[in-house]
Amino acid sequence: MDDKITKGQAIRREVLGDAYVDAAAKNTNDFNRPFQDLINEYVWGTLWARPDIDRRTRAMINLGMLTALGRTEEVKIYLRAGPNIGLTRDDVREVLMQTAIYCGIPAALDSFRAAQEVFNEQDAAQ
Repeated sequence: MDDKITKGQAIRREVLGDAYVDAAAKNTNDFNRPFQDLINEYVWGTLWARPDIDRRTRAMINLGMLTALGRTEEVKIYLRAGPNIGLTRDDVREVLMQTAIYCGIPAALDSFRAAQEVFNEQDAAQ
């Protein structure tokens, strides 16, 4: 297996957690395997492996971009990963406040709702 794919799988697991990565692996088949390899190699093994921006900052950037794009389910993935990489609820609130101004209130509102849903899940699990 390609070194970047292997490295990417490890970083993906560190950021998103074992449960998420195991579920993705379980749903991998001959049709989507090339896409999963692409994600592991380029998203996680190349971009997230770069040393100049820490993982917390990368997640905050992703939250802003995903909010702008209206990708609420992907927003939830990074919200759930937050505790693994030092992303605080204050960080999330500030990113979403920023997106409200630059991307629009409706986009930020969707992500605020998603954040509250994820935070409620996390609080219930404690």
